[in-house]
Amino acid sequence: MVVSMTGYGKAILSNEQYKIHIEMKAVNHRYLETIVRMPRQLLAYEDAIKKIVAEYTSRGRVEVFVTIEGLLQRTLQIDEGLIQQYKNAIENLSGEKQNESTYNPIDLLKLPEVTTVSEVEQINDNFEELLLTTTENACKQFFDVKCKEGSQLEKDLIERLSAIEECKKQIAEYSPQVVKSYREKLQSKLAEVELTTVDEQRLLTEIMLFADRCDISEELVRLTSHLDLFKETLQLKESIGRKLDFIVQEMNREVNTIGSKANSLDISKQVVEMKNNLEKIREQVQNIE
Repeated sequence: MVVSMTGYGKAILSNEQYKIHIEMKAVNHRYLETIVRMPRQLLAYEDAIKKIVAEYTSRGRVEVFVTIEGLLQRTLQIDEGLIQQYKNAIENLSGEKQNESTYNPIDLLKLPEVTTVSEVEQINDNFEELLLTTTENACKQFFDVKCKEGSQLEKDLIERLSAIEECKKQIAEYSPQVVKSYREKLQSKLAEVELTTVDEQRLLTEIMLFADRCDISEELVRLTSHLDLFKETLQLKESIGRKLDFIVQEMNREVNTIGSKANSLDISKQVVEMKNNLEKIREQVQNIE
């Protein structure tokens, strides 16, 4: 099963006190790294959130953004004793008793340190359940997106594998002609120099040595095996990105060997086409979990 390493998900849940908004996104990474960005007061829940994320992804750099409304209760406090001290100071400076109507309440509230706003955490028994349920919902959407992207990746990979198999088929058809062409060229050159006597055994030995150097049958067999293994791995219900990357390296090795042994323009053209598709496959595999 192909699952993309990149993805996005979000969820919003609320009750009579809280509204929790969670967004998450992931990019490629060698292993799983989960970063949770949330209010400092919620650090105790970080491990629980990471544990849920790990149930939905095994590789990638995942960022989780947690926003909460209703977490803090703000309270306005007025220091009435300090206000009275300000009034006393005004009367002392003026030298006469001031009427209460003299004081503007708005102006009094603007005096330094008369008012303070305190924030009190409001975390009740229902908060954790709501937070983790929201996380779970965001992860489900996140995983769905990863699967949809993975499905597109798989479709592209299958098409490129088919193209490589077609190239391999063409090479298998061209390969026997290489030795035949070499023998004909060799005999033609001997005829050009008008050799009347030719050591048939030596000629045969030369052709056999050439055939051995150009023999790519083993490489084609191994390449077929790697292609089959790649397709089988695509169906595994586990993290397959690294396995696919290794198989691509092995396929590349066989194709390079075929290219180095090829003594045919037709085979070389097919090798170039296979290497182009393998490079595209390698790039796509980097996005697979």
